[in-house]
Amino acid sequence: MGRILGIDYGKKRVGLAVTDPLQIFASPLNTISAHDIDNFIADYMASEQVEAFVIGYPVKLNNEPSESVKYIDPFIRKLKKRFPGVPVHLVDERFTSQMAFRTMIDGGLKKKERQNKSIIDMISASIILQSWLDRKKP
Repeated sequence: MGRILGIDYGKKRVGLAVTDPLQIFASPLNTISAHDIDNFIADYMASEQVEAFVIGYPVKLNNEPSESVKYIDPFIRKLKKRFPGVPVHLVDERFTSQMAFRTMIDGGLKKKERQNKSIIDMISASIILQSWLDRKKP
C-alpha cells in the first residue's frame, strides 16, 4: 500500500502532509514554495510510492468555487498530466486554516511559533488529508 499525499496549495506556499504506509493517519510533511512544488513532488515520488493526491479545494459557503481556484486549477491540471496514473481527490478546505490555528493553540505553541504560516500550511494539509481518510473509512 502506498502513501497518500495531501496538498494545501497556496499562491506563495504549499503545505504538504502524508499518510503512513497503511493509510490510517495523516502527518505534516513540509511547506514548499509554490515555485518549487513540481520538483518537490517529483523527487518525493521517486523515493516513495504515492497512491493518490488529496488536494484542498476552496469553496465558498454557498458551495461555489472561490476565487482562489484560478491558481489551483492549473496546478491540478499539471499534476494530472505529469502523473496520469495517480488519482487526484478534491476536498473542501473551508475553515482548515482556522482549524490549524486552533490546533496550534491547543498544542501549546507559543505566539511567535503560531505566526509561522508554513506551520499553518502543513497542519492545514494534514487536516485536509485526514478528513478525506475519515470519509473513506467504511
